[in-house]
Amino acid sequence: MSGPLQPPLSHEVRRTLVLAAPLVIGQLTNFGMNFVDTVMAGRLGTVDLGAIAVGSAVWSAGVLFTLGVLLAVSATVSQLDGAGRRMQAGEFTRQALWLALALAAGLVMLALGAGPLMVALEFDDAVAELAMGYLRAIAWGAPALALMLTLRFFSEGSGHTRPTMYVGLLGIALNVPLNWMLMFGNLGFPRLGAVGAGWATAIVLWLQLLLMIAWVAKRPQYRAFAVFGRFSWPNGREIIALLKVGLPIGFMVLMEGGLFVASALLIGTLGALPVAAHQVAMNYTGLVFMVPLGLSGAITVRVGNAIGRGDPEGARRAGLVGIGMAVVFALVSAAIIVLFPEQIVRLYTADPEVIALGASLLLFGAIFQLSDGIQVAAAGALRGMKDTRIPMLYSVLAYWMIGMSVGWWLTFRADWGPAGMWVGILTGLSVAAVLLTGRYLRLSALRISPARA
Repeated sequence: MSGPLQPPLSHEVRRTLVLAAPLVIGQLTNFGMNFVDTVMAGRLGTVDLGAIAVGSAVWSAGVLFTLGVLLAVSATVSQLDGAGRRMQAGEFTRQALWLALALAAGLVMLALGAGPLMVALEFDDAVAELAMGYLRAIAWGAPALALMLTLRFFSEGSGHTRPTMYVGLLGIALNVPLNWMLMFGNLGFPRLGAVGAGWATAIVLWLQLLLMIAWVAKRPQYRAFAVFGRFSWPNGREIIALLKVGLPIGFMVLMEGGLFVASALLIGTLGALPVAAHQVAMNYTGLVFMVPLGLSGAITVRVGNAIGRGDPEGARRAGLVGIGMAVVFALVSAAIIVLFPEQIVRLYTADPEVIALGASLLLFGAIFQLSDGIQVAAAGALRGMKDTRIPMLYSVLAYWMIGMSVGWWLTFRADWGPAGMWVGILTGLSVAAVLLTGRYLRLSALRISPARA
């Protein structure tokens, strides 16, 4: 028995791009808030820039885990939507909102309790004090962030990705003037420096949540899901089922993101110059990473929807096309970095020492564009299959047992400085790309064989 007739390759590319384009724009604008914070803090001086580097590293660790757990919403809703079980997807989303509140509480505790970590890592006192002020301010936005992510992933899973773009555009549009007022003390507001960036982000997160609620409640394409059609108390069985899929994703995302966060924290112990240069280089590579990350979300939806409608060949094809698209973008991105490293760093700072060190670190970033793009695309394909536990173990092996070990040894034993951590990151991402892609190829082939039989 043959499977469903597969459309031309150009059709799959086009369908993936239609889903991915709003996600990419949304990811770019969301990350752009941190980009704006970094650029504007660079105008205040090295201490403020270092404070945002350290504070955002701690905040990002909690956000990455929260985001990862809630990615289960997109994967599950896409499969339920493909199977035509939309009311069940709505109930699943209501339970996810309860889980989001619990995750937000953990995020607040992480932000407020980061002081001992900074003492243990012996950060510069001025940087640590400003970083804690930044974290205390941004923590007010944690509930809004978690709830907004839940509704966003529900919308993406149902095949509607434009709200992600609209919410992101709202964020970047508001973040710039709020930073201008709160960081620099304009229009009668106090000059708060890096702390002002935290307050600006918290305010934006609540406004983004309000927009997302209004969109899901009013737009007709969500009516069949009835997310706000009734009230549901927490259901332990449903939440546990969500956690079985989401926790491994959260742990996996945390392992990858944690590699970057830990690298920033360890480089922070080397002094203000290395951490400033690292923050600039990592901020730019993170900015361009938003493209394959947005593509990964589209791959999850395409693969999950094909599995929900009983089309394993279509699921394999969707994953392979998405991974190929990530490779093409990675090659273009790497070429731009190699050609213009100093010009990129000058967008952030005029300090000649930061420019020189940051440009050298960016060259390592150019090399890992390919492995980073492949691993995030393959991870998205595996999420669409709701395969999360083994990829979680791969992340521990690749990012920490290999990547962090190599980076720490080169930085603190071989005296490579911050470059050592970047080599460790490159190593971890490369191992992850091989393992995750190999698993997707194997599992997707196994799904096709029994379907054909």
